[in-house]
Amino acid sequence: MRGWAWYYRPMSVGTVQEAQRAFERALEVDARSIDARIGTASVLIRKVAEGWSTSRREDELLAEKLLLEALERDTNRPSAHYAFGMLRRVQNRLDEARMEFETTIALDRNHARAFFRLGQTLNLLGQVEAGISYIEKSIRLNPRDPNIARPYAILGIGHFLLGRVDQGIDLFRQARVANPRFWWLHLMLAGALGFKGDVDGARGALAEAMRLKPEVNSLAQFHAQMPWATNPRYMRLAEPTLYAGLRRAGLPDE
Repeated sequence: MRGWAWYYRPMSVGTVQEAQRAFERALEVDARSIDARIGTASVLIRKVAEGWSTSRREDELLAEKLLLEALERDTNRPSAHYAFGMLRRVQNRLDEARMEFETTIALDRNHARAFFRLGQTLNLLGQVEAGISYIEKSIRLNPRDPNIARPYAILGIGHFLLGRVDQGIDLFRQARVANPRFWWLHLMLAGALGFKGDVDGARGALAEAMRLKPEVNSLAQFHAQMPWATNPRYMRLAEPTLYAGLRRAGLPDE
């Protein structure tokens, strides 16, 4: 319970570390615990997704092992399928991720995060309009989510990619108010402002993104950090919009 309490707080390196310690302690106390397995795997996946992992491949393998063990004990555990969907997403296995999120929703119709992640996955698969409807439903189900910044931001990406530039920018700014620690959020805002022609605003947002994540200093590095954003169907939408705006803001390709 302590691990989940830390996990669902506004996201930061510190809250993730505290959650990991609690889940690992729970496994020490009860090596059979399904929840501790799912919690530990969820933390490892979050570290990979946010670029905080120092051993990405090892963390992915351990997360998969723990989730398979959890599902062997309870094949109908929604949180296990949700975590598996997250793992498949960071591995850029998007069709498998979509199926895991759909399974989660079939088992729990009020799983707000599964609706959000299904919407995000559909965005990445190029089905942006469908993705938006799922993300909007996730916000209706959980409007007080401590990590509401992420649904706002991904919703903003969807509207921006469909040409609703001002609506996208407004959502990015709402997300930034909710949690300004997400480096990629500032990068998305930079791309949208650059596309709109607000070059000064775009450069300011890009500078903040690079302050938070200095190693992401090119589009190539962005894709290395977020390989799930390299799906060809997504790239066809992002190239003339988001990436064009980022280049205008000053982010090089290499």
